[in-house]
Amino acid sequence: MTLTLAKNKKMSVRLDKISTLLKHELAIIFQRESRNLFGGAFITVTQVRVSPDLSYAKVYLSFFTKDKKEELLKMVQVQTNPIKKILGNTVGQQLRKIPELTFFIDDSLDYAEEIDNLLKK
Repeated sequence: MTLTLAKNKKMSVRLDKISTLLKHELAIIFQRESRNLFGGAFITVTQVRVSPDLSYAKVYLSFFTKDKKEELLKMVQVQTNPIKKILGNTVGQQLRKIPELTFFIDDSLDYAEEIDNLLKK
């Protein structure tokens, strides 16, 4: 039983390291390529969750604008292949396979703001 726990802990640490690596590199890509790929939109990578088999990554994004989030998300989704290619060029030496990227809107900041506004009333 302890062997299984140790193996799960190692896997968890590995997933955390890969998630952090992908988050960092994707943030750089969104910063550098914003003008070319997304019309200069300010996009922040808030979280990356990698599947245990490392084949999928859920990328949560926060957008500076409040009214065009869905439109910007669609713009990012259209550019998934170029983003993955750039990511592969930067982390290709560290990862054997680049996970499939799926992008989502991170609305946790909006939710926190809404709660804060309700508490102020």
